[in-house]
Amino acid sequence: MNGSADIPGVDCPSPNHDARPAGRAPDMLVLHYTGMRTGREALDRLCDSSAKVSAHYMIEEDGTLYRLVPEDRRAWHAGVASWQGEADVNGRSIGIELVNPGHEFGYRAFTEPQMQMLDTLAGDIVARYRIPPSRVVGHSDVAPLRKQDPGELFDWPRLARLGIGLWPEPVTGQMDRLSLWDIQAILAEIGYGIEMTGELDALTRAVITAFQRHFLPENLTGEADMATIRRLMDVKSLV
Repeated sequence: MNGSADIPGVDCPSPNHDARPAGRAPDMLVLHYTGMRTGREALDRLCDSSAKVSAHYMIEEDGTLYRLVPEDRRAWHAGVASWQGEADVNGRSIGIELVNPGHEFGYRAFTEPQMQMLDTLAGDIVARYRIPPSRVVGHSDVAPLRKQDPGELFDWPRLARLGIGLWPEPVTGQMDRLSLWDIQAILAEIGYGIEMTGELDALTRAVITAFQRHFLPENLTGEADMATIRRLMDVKSLV
Protein backbone atom coordinates (compact mmCIF):
# COMPACT_ATOMS: atom_id res chain seq x y z
CA MET A 1 0.00 0.00 0.00
CA ASN A 2 1.30 3.45 -0.85
CA GLY A 3 1.56 6.42 1.50
CA SER A 4 3.23 6.33 4.90
CA ALA A 5 4.89 2.98 4.27
CA ASP A 6 7.93 3.77 6.43
CA ILE A 7 5.75 4.12 9.55
CA PRO A 8 5.33 0.74 11.28
CA GLY A 9 1.84 -0.63 10.87
CA VAL A 10 -0.38 -3.50 9.80
CA ASP A 11 -1.74 -3.83 6.26
CA CYS A 12 -5.46 -4.62 6.46
CA PRO A 13 -6.85 -3.81 3.00
CA SER A 14 -10.44 -2.62 2.77
CA PRO A 15 -12.42 -3.22 -0.44
CA ASN A 16 -14.32 0.02 0.09
CA HIS A 17 -12.71 2.62 -2.16
CA ASP A 18 -12.79 3.98 -5.68
CA ALA A 19 -10.81 6.31 -7.94
CA ARG A 20 -10.07 9.87 -6.95
CA PRO A 21 -11.04 12.58 -9.44
CA ALA A 22 -8.54 12.63 -12.28
CA GLY A 23 -5.41 14.59 -11.48
CA ARG A 24 -6.54 15.31 -7.91
CA ALA A 25 -4.04 14.78 -5.10
CA PRO A 26 -5.27 14.93 -1.50
CA ASP A 27 -5.30 18.42 -0.02
CA MET A 28 -7.32 17.77 3.14
CA LEU A 29 -6.93 15.63 6.25
CA VAL A 30 -10.11 14.54 8.06
CA LEU A 31 -9.96 13.03 11.56
CA HIS A 32 -12.63 10.73 12.99
CA TYR A 33 -13.35 8.50 15.93
CA THR A 34 -14.67 5.02 15.20
CA GLY A 35 -17.69 5.32 17.51
CA MET A 36 -17.89 1.57 18.10
CA ARG A 37 -17.42 -0.53 21.22
CA THR A 38 -14.04 -1.99 20.23
CA GLY A 39 -11.29 -1.48 17.70
CA ARG A 40 -11.84 -4.99 16.38
CA GLU A 41 -15.49 -4.23 15.71
CA ALA A 42 -14.52 -1.01 13.93
CA LEU A 43 -11.84 -2.71 11.83
CA ASP A 44 -14.26 -5.43 10.77
CA ARG A 45 -16.79 -2.82 9.65
CA LEU A 46 -14.23 -0.72 7.78
CA CYS A 47 -13.17 -3.84 5.87
CA ASP A 48 -16.70 -5.19 5.23
CA SER A 49 -17.72 -4.72 1.61
CA SER A 50 -21.40 -4.57 2.54
CA ALA A 51 -20.82 -1.65 4.95
CA LYS A 52 -19.52 0.63 2.19
CA VAL A 53 -17.43 2.69 4.63
CA SER A 54 -13.67 2.92 5.03
CA ALA A 55 -10.77 5.19 5.84
CA HIS A 56 -7.16 5.29 4.76
CA TYR A 57 -5.89 4.54 8.25
CA MET A 58 -7.10 3.44 11.67
CA ILE A 59 -5.15 3.91 14.91
CA GLU A 60 -5.88 1.63 17.87
CA GLU A 61 -5.77 2.84 21.45
CA ASP A 62 -2.46 1.00 21.93
CA GLY A 63 -0.98 2.99 19.03
CA THR A 64 -1.13 0.23 16.41
CA LEU A 65 -1.55 1.67 12.92
CA TYR A 66 -3.74 -0.15 10.37
CA ARG A 67 -3.39 0.70 6.68
CA LEU A 68 -6.76 0.20 5.01
CA VAL A 69 -6.92 2.12 1.72
CA PRO A 70 -4.06 3.38 -0.49
CA GLU A 71 -3.73 7.15 -0.36
CA ASP A 72 -4.14 7.48 -4.12
CA ARG A 73 -7.65 6.00 -3.84
CA ARG A 74 -10.80 7.66 -2.51
CA ALA A 75 -11.79 6.12 0.83
CA TRP A 76 -15.43 6.40 1.93
CA HIS A 77 -15.10 8.11 5.28
CA ALA A 78 -16.73 11.56 5.17
CA GLY A 79 -20.12 10.85 3.58
CA VAL A 80 -22.25 13.85 2.67
CA ALA A 81 -19.91 16.67 3.64
CA SER A 82 -18.45 19.98 2.57
CA TRP A 83 -15.53 22.26 3.41
CA GLN A 84 -14.50 25.59 1.94
CA GLY A 85 -17.22 25.28 -0.68
CA GLU A 86 -16.24 21.80 -1.87
CA ALA A 87 -18.68 18.90 -1.59
CA ASP A 88 -16.46 15.95 -2.60
CA VAL A 89 -14.55 15.78 0.66
CA ASN A 90 -13.73 12.10 0.14
CA GLY A 91 -12.22 12.87 -3.25
CA ARG A 92 -9.89 15.49 -1.79
CA SER A 93 -8.94 14.04 1.58
CA ILE A 94 -7.06 11.47 3.61
CA GLY A 95 -9.22 9.97 6.37
CA ILE A 96 -7.85 8.72 9.71
CA GLU A 97 -10.02 6.83 12.20
CA LEU A 98 -9.05 6.87 15.89
CA VAL A 99 -10.42 3.99 17.93
CA ASN A 100 -12.75 5.46 20.56
CA PRO A 101 -16.26 4.33 21.59
CA GLY A 102 -17.55 7.82 20.95
CA HIS A 103 -20.51 9.63 22.46
CA GLU A 104 -22.83 6.64 22.04
CA PHE A 105 -20.73 4.02 23.84
CA GLY A 106 -18.70 5.88 26.47
CA TYR A 107 -16.67 8.70 24.96
CA ARG A 108 -13.27 9.06 26.58
CA ALA A 109 -9.96 10.83 26.12
CA PHE A 110 -7.68 9.59 23.36
CA THR A 111 -4.69 7.63 24.63
CA GLU A 112 -1.09 8.83 24.60
CA PRO A 113 0.15 5.95 22.36
CA GLN A 114 -2.70 6.71 19.95
CA MET A 115 -1.86 10.41 19.86
CA GLN A 116 1.85 9.72 19.42
CA MET A 117 1.09 7.62 16.34
CA LEU A 118 -1.26 10.31 15.05
CA ASP A 119 1.44 12.94 15.55
CA THR A 120 3.76 10.91 13.34
CA LEU A 121 1.22 9.86 10.72
CA ALA A 122 -0.56 13.19 10.35
CA GLY A 123 2.73 15.06 10.31
CA ASP A 124 3.98 12.84 7.50
CA ILE A 125 0.77 13.25 5.48
CA VAL A 126 0.61 17.03 5.91
CA ALA A 127 4.27 17.39 4.91
CA ARG A 128 4.05 15.16 1.84
CA TYR A 129 0.88 16.75 0.44
CA ARG A 130 1.56 20.27 1.78
CA ILE A 131 -1.88 20.36 3.39
CA PRO A 132 -2.52 23.81 4.87
CA PRO A 133 -3.61 24.08 8.52
CA SER A 134 -7.09 25.31 7.55
CA ARG A 135 -7.71 22.00 5.76
CA VAL A 136 -6.98 19.73 8.74
CA VAL A 137 -10.46 19.19 10.16
CA GLY A 138 -12.72 16.87 12.11
CA HIS A 139 -15.64 14.88 10.76
CA SER A 140 -18.01 17.17 12.66
CA ASP A 141 -16.52 20.19 10.88
CA VAL A 142 -17.40 18.85 7.44
CA ALA A 143 -20.72 17.20 8.43
CA PRO A 144 -22.05 19.21 11.40
CA LEU A 145 -25.67 18.07 11.11
CA ARG A 146 -24.68 14.40 11.27
CA LYS A 147 -21.43 13.96 13.18
CA GLN A 148 -19.75 14.81 16.50
CA ASP A 149 -16.32 13.25 16.00
CA PRO A 150 -13.55 13.39 16.94
CA GLY A 151 -15.28 15.45 19.59
CA GLU A 152 -14.53 17.88 22.37
CA LEU A 153 -11.92 15.64 24.05
CA PHE A 154 -9.66 15.61 21.01
CA ASP A 155 -6.37 17.48 21.50
CA TRP A 156 -6.31 19.93 18.59
CA PRO A 157 -3.77 22.23 20.33
CA ARG A 158 -1.28 19.37 20.46
CA LEU A 159 -1.44 18.85 16.70
CA ALA A 160 -1.24 22.58 16.02
CA ARG A 161 1.98 22.81 18.01
CA LEU A 162 3.40 20.34 15.47
CA GLY A 163 2.20 22.43 12.55
CA ILE A 164 -0.89 20.25 11.93
CA GLY A 165 -4.15 22.21 11.86
CA LEU A 166 -5.22 25.53 13.38
CA TRP A 167 -5.18 26.61 17.00
CA PRO A 168 -4.92 30.38 17.47
CA GLU A 169 -3.79 32.32 20.47
CA PRO A 170 -6.64 34.26 22.09
CA VAL A 171 -7.07 37.83 20.88
CA THR A 172 -7.20 40.32 23.74
CA GLY A 173 -9.14 43.54 23.98
CA GLN A 174 -12.72 44.68 23.57
CA MET A 175 -14.95 42.59 21.32
CA ASP A 176 -18.20 43.83 19.78
CA ARG A 177 -21.25 41.61 19.50
CA LEU A 178 -21.81 40.46 15.92
CA SER A 179 -25.04 39.89 14.04
CA LEU A 180 -25.94 36.36 12.98
CA TRP A 181 -25.27 37.45 9.40
CA ASP A 182 -21.70 38.32 10.39
CA ILE A 183 -21.28 35.10 12.37
CA GLN A 184 -22.50 32.99 9.47
CA ALA A 185 -20.16 34.84 7.10
CA ILE A 186 -17.14 34.20 9.36
CA LEU A 187 -18.03 30.51 9.75
CA ALA A 188 -18.26 30.25 5.95
CA GLU A 189 -14.91 32.03 5.58
CA ILE A 190 -13.30 29.50 7.94
CA GLY A 191 -14.72 26.70 5.80
CA TYR A 192 -18.02 25.54 7.26
CA GLY A 193 -20.94 24.77 4.99
CA ILE A 194 -23.60 27.22 6.15
CA GLU A 195 -26.42 29.23 4.63
CA MET A 196 -26.65 33.00 5.01
CA THR A 197 -30.03 33.35 6.73
CA GLY A 198 -29.36 35.75 9.59
CA GLU A 199 -31.21 33.32 11.87
CA LEU A 200 -30.18 30.77 14.48
CA ASP A 201 -31.72 27.96 12.47
CA ALA A 202 -30.95 24.24 12.88
CA LEU A 203 -28.00 24.29 10.48
CA THR A 204 -26.47 27.40 12.03
CA ARG A 205 -26.80 25.95 15.53
CA ALA A 206 -25.19 22.68 14.36
CA VAL A 207 -22.31 24.55 12.72
CA ILE A 208 -21.73 26.70 15.80
CA THR A 209 -21.67 23.53 17.93
CA ALA A 210 -19.18 21.91 15.53
CA PHE A 211 -17.01 25.02 15.71
CA GLN A 212 -17.17 24.89 19.51
CA ARG A 213 -16.25 21.18 19.59
CA HIS A 214 -13.11 22.03 17.63
CA PHE A 215 -12.07 25.44 18.96
CA LEU A 216 -14.02 26.06 22.19
CA PRO A 217 -14.67 22.63 23.74
CA GLU A 218 -15.45 24.00 27.19
CA ASN A 219 -18.45 25.91 25.81
CA LEU A 220 -20.70 23.51 23.85
CA THR A 221 -23.78 25.71 23.85
CA GLY A 222 -24.69 25.96 20.18
CA GLU A 223 -25.23 29.65 20.91
CA ALA A 224 -23.58 32.68 19.34
CA ASP A 225 -22.48 33.99 22.74
CA MET A 226 -19.60 36.36 23.36
CA ALA A 227 -17.11 33.57 24.13
CA THR A 228 -17.90 32.02 20.75
CA ILE A 229 -17.71 35.35 18.91
CA ARG A 230 -14.32 36.04 20.46
CA ARG A 231 -13.07 32.59 19.43
CA LEU A 232 -14.46 33.04 15.92
CA MET A 233 -12.36 36.16 15.56
CA ASP A 234 -9.31 34.28 16.90
CA VAL A 235 -9.70 31.60 14.22
CA LYS A 236 -10.59 34.09 11.49
CA SER A 237 -7.26 35.82 12.09
CA LEU A 238 -5.45 32.68 10.89
CA VAL A 239 -7.54 31.86 7.81
